[in-house]
Amino acid sequence: MGIFDFLKKNNEEQQISTILPQEIYDSGSLELKDVIAPSALEVTPKQVNLGEKVLRSFFVISYPRYLTENWFAPIINLDKIFDVAIFVQPIDTAGVLRNFQKKVAEVQSQINSREAKGLVRNPMLDTAYQDLENLRDQLQQAQERLFDVGLYITIYGNSDTELDKIESEVKSILEAKLVYVKPALFQQEQAFKTTIPLGTDGLKVYSKLNSSPLSSLFPFVSFDLTSDKGILYGINRHNSSLVLFDRFSLENYNSITFAKSGSGKSYGTKLEILRTLMFDTDVIVIDPEKEYEYLAEAVGGRYFNISLNSEHHINPFELPVPGEGESFSSVLRSNIINLVGLFRIMMGGLTPEEDAIIDRAITETYALKDITADSNFENVEPPLMSDFELVLSGMEGGDSLAQRLTKYTRGTWAGFINKPSNVDINQKFIVFSLRDMEDELKPIAMYIIMHYIWNMIRKKLKKRLLVIDEAWWMMKSEDTASFLLSLAKRGRKYYLGLATITQDVDDFMKSPYGLPIITNSSIQILLKQSPTSIDRLQQTFNLTDEEKYLLLESDVGEGIFFAGLKHVAIKIIASYTEDQIITSDPSQILSIKAAKSELEEGGK
Repeated sequence: MGIFDFLKKNNEEQQISTILPQEIYDSGSLELKDVIAPSALEVTPKQVNLGEKVLRSFFVISYPRYLTENWFAPIINLDKIFDVAIFVQPIDTAGVLRNFQKKVAEVQSQINSREAKGLVRNPMLDTAYQDLENLRDQLQQAQERLFDVGLYITIYGNSDTELDKIESEVKSILEAKLVYVKPALFQQEQAFKTTIPLGTDGLKVYSKLNSSPLSSLFPFVSFDLTSDKGILYGINRHNSSLVLFDRFSLENYNSITFAKSGSGKSYGTKLEILRTLMFDTDVIVIDPEKEYEYLAEAVGGRYFNISLNSEHHINPFELPVPGEGESFSSVLRSNIINLVGLFRIMMGGLTPEEDAIIDRAITETYALKDITADSNFENVEPPLMSDFELVLSGMEGGDSLAQRLTKYTRGTWAGFINKPSNVDINQKFIVFSLRDMEDELKPIAMYIIMHYIWNMIRKKLKKRLLVIDEAWWMMKSEDTASFLLSLAKRGRKYYLGLATITQDVDDFMKSPYGLPIITNSSIQILLKQSPTSIDRLQQTFNLTDEEKYLLLESDVGEGIFFAGLKHVAIKIIASYTEDQIITSDPSQILSIKAAKSELEEGGK
């Protein structure tokens, strides 16, 4: 090689080396398709491996003679990842009628031939003839049209085993409707392209359907609980629609919420309260953990901290004013029965003899204040617990009972229960906090507060919501559980909705009053559950295995929302402003308080 040839070649190589990096850079520029494309793709005769997912496609080959309404709904509402593509091609009616004429003649000929030979009639031929004639008449009268319809389904899984399980489930649902599918063998790539949103049919496997059965294939039939009134409970996880509902539109206005600690039950309840207050509804909360104090402050409500040292007191002997249709005697009799139940809790149970003594002592205590079944006690000052103790100690067989009562009248617990009532609940939002009350006294305090609320509710008919958080405290005693059930049953008469919330499913369900409270609640909300309680809930609510695992794997604020006969998977969401008001996250609460302190200091 000469020197000139060498230089020429060297120059060409230098030019290539300078051009090549630019070409590589240009070819490596990102486009949208590069961003959304999977990391890897492998097509096999039976399925497609798409990145970390495995998918398999099917097409429908056969339909029954009749397609019922919403027959496709079980597939649409299946809690799996899948794609559905429906291709509909209209067929020219004139050409179809000509073909029908030939087909009708062929079937008629076969029927006549069998009759001429003396053969027994063939029901299949007779049915086919009737169907052809009816459809031909409807086509002729433009009541129906004929279409080529292709229905394709692509299912996704994380493994071959999971994919086989989903395939079996889909096939069993469809075959129960006499709809048969086949896998797109050796056509998985074309089938996958058909079910992604490109609008191209790469399989062209059609069945002929007229308008009526085609309408039953309408795909947008997933469950929803969207109404034209009510509040937003969350987002439907099936189809991202809004779960809008009004509890006061149901047969009763009660709800019950089951969830493990930290799953968002109090968050969801506070969100419902905040939205309910905007619809002219009074809300009263029994709060065992002081979670609603900031919400009460934000909306201008009243917050009562009930404890042994509290300045707020409730006298259990206080009597309500008789409502419409009630007499003074019936109100007094009802309150005496409730007080017997209260003393049964306070004294750890009563024998039948002690029960009778307590009943008589209550009646005599009221009589000392001129409160009898025949009197008008509307403006009479009610007796106190110390008055009852005095009467009880003077009765035969009442000494021991009076001794057991002294801790509530003269002991450490006297400040809570032995004073006149000074609580006013005539506000839009009321919270009774029991966090600072001793655990031993919490069931007693809940019972007294609920009776006081119930007496106030009966005074004036108004739309109200009573929220009882950590209701398992009330299920520990038969009397408190019984009263909770009576509220659930009788609340509707007074326009009262009862919202019961608990995290201890076992304590709640072990009580004989647990299941009746559930059945008397038109709305039931199940959020994330623990493995120890899920089997009991599955049995109580007739959950499928998919719904069971959904509750176990749900994130915070996710679960299942039941309303009447419908239920959907729900995700509770809040706006930024709502979140700042209702959050229970300690870190968020501290940051909000810090920001508030900074603003106050800046104002100074």
